[in-house]
Amino acid sequence: MSRWSDFAGKASGEDYAARFAALARSGKDVHGEARFCAALLPAGARVLDAGCGTGRVMIRLAELGYDCVGVDLDASMLAVARKQAPGLPWFQTDLAEFEPARLGIAGGFDLVVAAGNIFPLLASGTEAAVVKHLSAALRPGGLLVAGFGLDAAHLPVPPGLTLADYDDCCAASGLSLVDHFATWDADPYDEGGGYAVSVHRR
Repeated sequence: MSRWSDFAGKASGEDYAARFAALARSGKDVHGEARFCAALLPAGARVLDAGCGTGRVMIRLAELGYDCVGVDLDASMLAVARKQAPGLPWFQTDLAEFEPARLGIAGGFDLVVAAGNIFPLLASGTEAAVVKHLSAALRPGGLLVAGFGLDAAHLPVPPGLTLADYDDCCAASGLSLVDHFATWDADPYDEGGGYAVSVHRR
């Protein structure tokens, strides 16, 4: 079972969406992830939102003109995503077993984004498998973008995955590091920082 399932319980989608809606109403920018991705490749590019949740990032990218597909394990989160954007393709699947062809998803992706602490909330021991599956979904030259917390201050669960561990998983799957950032605003990453946004290229 994923750490997300342990952490969130069952009916989490509506609560999660309500929290971000409240942040948006308060004037907080909730589209940093989409803006970061949009700066990496032009509109029209194919994007996989891995661990899409309620669809906040993917819906924004679709509005910006990207060809998007969303996958998530949590049915309650996907129910919100489908309600908010019924015309977009949403799939329920475990990222540790993700194979696009089995879901009827054709072709490769120019970018895969895993925002929202996806990797620290995976079932322990599946991180390498998830990176392998996401890497395989990329076209040659495609980018894997992942942002997640590295310490207790930035995570809802005890820290487990280190940045070096993640980089090793990426290298083992044939991905090369482009850069690490400290935020979705592309601030420079300082060694030992509690949050990192990583960009790797296939």
